[in-house]
Amino acid sequence: MTTETTGTTDGIGGNAFEAADGAQDWRVLSDGATAFFATRSFTASTRFVAAIAALSGVDDHAPDVDIRPDGVTVRLLTYADDWYGMTQRDVELARRISAIARDHGLRPDPTVVQSILMIAGAPLPAEVFPFWHAVLGYEARRDSPEEDLVDPHGRGVAFWFEQMQEPRGDGGGAIHVGIWVPHDVAEARVEAALAAGGRLVRDHAPMWWTLADAAGNEADIGTIKGRD
Repeated sequence: MTTETTGTTDGIGGNAFEAADGAQDWRVLSDGATAFFATRSFTASTRFVAAIAALSGVDDHAPDVDIRPDGVTVRLLTYADDWYGMTQRDVELARRISAIARDHGLRPDPTVVQSILMIAGAPLPAEVFPFWHAVLGYEARRDSPEEDLVDPHGRGVAFWFEQMQEPRGDGGGAIHVGIWVPHDVAEARVEAALAAGGRLVRDHAPMWWTLADAAGNEADIGTIKGRD
């Protein structure tokens, strides 16, 4: 997560990012553009990351990188006072990283990327927001400080606070999980969840589907489609 000290003027929406020339390896989720490049070993993964680190100017706008023996996940996200998403600079960096992947003979696999969002519900979100702010050690997201908490180090899942019409159960609040996936795998994920015993609670396709398990716990399958 690249943090900008001032506002940004070159933000780009998720659908426009995915449609940009050279961005076919990437999928936009709730918190940035993400790509996974499969490798055959940890050594191959580290070599790929070393090549990314050698790009000129990368320290001025560094990506988030997760290194595993079977591949590397790269996330591009610009975090500014008035913006939380991608910029034109992220588009350019995506192209350069994809070019390095091709030089290393690495195959992108957009179907495996996803991000998780925790959704905390309460009749008055402002009453519970300070508790979660303190207990998580997160910071209020600068462009939406009354609704979102994010890990300033870019490692933990984000929290979004939703107003509920009424408390659930014994009067307590509720947390459900948001799973952001590439739009081209969303329907398959929903079908798999239904086949596994889930039920459809709300259908807002293609933006999101809310599913519940047999006990009533909810999960949203979300995409960026229909949101720009």
